[in-house]
Amino acid sequence: MPEAPGAGADALVERAHGGDFRALARVISLIEDGGPRLRPVLKELAPLAAGARVVGLTGSPGAGKSTVTGALVKAFRERGERVGVLAVDPSSPFTGGALLGDRVRMQDHATDPGVFIRSMGNRGHLGGISAAVPQAIRALEAARFGVILVETVGVGQDEVEIASMADTTAVLVVPGMGDSVQPAKAGVMEVADVLVVNKADRPETQQTVRDLRTMVALASSAWKAPIVTTVATGGEGIGELMRQLDRHWDWLSHSGERERRRLARARDEVLELAVGAVDGRLARAAELAGLAARVADGGLGPYEAADELLATLGLPPL
Repeated sequence: MPEAPGAGADALVERAHGGDFRALARVISLIEDGGPRLRPVLKELAPLAAGARVVGLTGSPGAGKSTVTGALVKAFRERGERVGVLAVDPSSPFTGGALLGDRVRMQDHATDPGVFIRSMGNRGHLGGISAAVPQAIRALEAARFGVILVETVGVGQDEVEIASMADTTAVLVVPGMGDSVQPAKAGVMEVADVLVVNKADRPETQQTVRDLRTMVALASSAWKAPIVTTVATGGEGIGELMRQLDRHWDWLSHSGERERRRLARARDEVLELAVGAVDGRLARAAELAGLAARVADGGLGPYEAADELLATLGLPPL
């Protein structure tokens, strides 16, 4: 007899909550795979999610995100924080898994019992974030990690979705890699809570900082993103980066922005699940092929076809 979808969900989550990394890894694997076993697991996770501090790191390829992430793990651990890391990597076209190994880039922390590192393939999801990341964040919260670092795949202009997942978003820029204000043109500047000029031992650093200051001055938001220079390979500037991350964390609390962002995060997650379910049911509707043929032949307009398709689920017309 096959195992019931919810069988063992409570015990698995309880073990993850108690600090069992193997159980936590299993929970995140279930989250990535989806399927009927996931729902009871998420139900068990919900009351245990304690609202950890979520810091996102994004930026262009070669900006040193993994090195900066490793340096931040060390800094938070020195404070006694338990740290979870989600590294969203390009997916393998064959397995769907992450191409870059989670511990290959962060060997210094691989055996630390206060650090959990997990690579997640983005599986083609635009924006640099795996669709499973919000649920994986909840799993790490339930496992009592006080700080969660989310490092995103470097895909350039589309890499802005991290802002909807994180409390604080750090955007990394490297001097001398093309147009130093390209991130601003790509829209990434709009999501930056802290700007990090990494590899700041390069001669173009000061020009990059000046360009970024100009862009920050033009921003109309209540929070003006500070600019921090770092050489993460040697740990230079990491203390100042931590100070600015702390400043933003305090500002989030005092301004009420933290609660607003978290409500928006929950809203987006619920909406994405609902839209995904409706989209899947519409795509499998038997009427779709016939409607598409009629639109292709010019016998039916696309809006009218969409109305008929929505009607198969009892939904109102457009």
